[in-house]
Amino acid sequence: MRSTGPAVKAVVRYRRPDPECWTVVVRAACNPLGSSWDAAKAVAQAGPAVSGHADRLARALATRLGNVEELAVALAGTGDLRALPALRRIAEGEGVPFHVPWVSHLAALPAAELLPTMRAVLRRAPAKYHASTAALELLALWGPAAAPAVPEVVPYLEGPYAYGALRALGRIGPAAAGAADRLADFATGRAPRAARHHPRLAAWAHWRATGDPALALDVCGAAVRSGTASHGLPFLADLGPLAAAHADTVRGLMESPGAWTRVAAAHAYGRITGDPDPAVPVLLAEMDPDWTGNPALPTREAVRRLGELGAPAAAAAPLLRRILAAEERLSHPYESIRILADEAYARTLAEALARIGASADGPAAAPEFVPEPSPEARRGVLGRWLGPRGARTS
Repeated sequence: MRSTGPAVKAVVRYRRPDPECWTVVVRAACNPLGSSWDAAKAVAQAGPAVSGHADRLARALATRLGNVEELAVALAGTGDLRALPALRRIAEGEGVPFHVPWVSHLAALPAAELLPTMRAVLRRAPAKYHASTAALELLALWGPAAAPAVPEVVPYLEGPYAYGALRALGRIGPAAAGAADRLADFATGRAPRAARHHPRLAAWAHWRATGDPALALDVCGAAVRSGTASHGLPFLADLGPLAAAHADTVRGLMESPGAWTRVAAAHAYGRITGDPDPAVPVLLAEMDPDWTGNPALPTREAVRRLGELGAPAAAAAPLLRRILAAEERLSHPYESIRILADEAYARTLAEALARIGASADGPAAAPEFVPEPSPEARRGVLGRWLGPRGARTS
């Protein structure tokens, strides 16, 4: 195949296109005299699929011509450090080296190499939307490795990027302990910028930063009991056995009319109790071999959670294999993100199969038991955090 148009259509449509198609697409994207916009957009999504073309991508980047952003992201997605100079130049110029769907490719690079650039992006004033949201998301993906950027992240709690800042601080963990009081303010609604979607995330971030689960248990437990269940369930799942007091409520939500809530409840119940059996049929019911990638349906999330259950989810394996073997990519996402979305789904399917198979080869490790705090120890915790600032304890 020598024509760019059909080659681009093939890599966008098919999960396993003829390798020659990627050769044609990369060549077109790297042509400095007449690079193809469609080819560049496809290459930016490719990740490891273009690892064999890393040298060509690096040579094209060195010319500083053509679709530089797309080529830099494509090379980064292969894990090649030769993408770093171009990413730094882009950040120094426009300050928008990427947008959020590309962040997963940038996370393939070592945090230590790219973190100084991200810190510089976050220090820039005024903040630029795409650069700031993508940088915060990248720090969240890096987790503890992004700890040196905490001073740059904390000021973003005061603006329209608070949600991304909360998520990044939570994923960074103990290195963000200095922001504990600010996180508690968001969790309790005291922060001036606090909005209705902040408390559960902030309470979880507070636990991740301080190691004290009390505030997260109160805030997320209250959300689950109040009917805003899906917003608290993922955080209770992360708390695991510490959230044992909420197990009965969580199990009841496995019969919720909302599919996302059912999946989140099944996952949380398994994590809290260590008993996967009630979760398996709930998650299996959400698996659909004809899923098109519509994010309104929790199909990929159900696959991920089945994989985390390991051997007890063995009944899902035949369907997982069938879905992964499909020739065509997900059809619902726009072409500008279709390869990214489908590769993420295929990776989730493969990882689920690997974990189910690995667990089936031997006895699954018993979940570590963490004693549940006594009711007396947890009573009035939210009141403590809502008390006068001078009375707050850590």
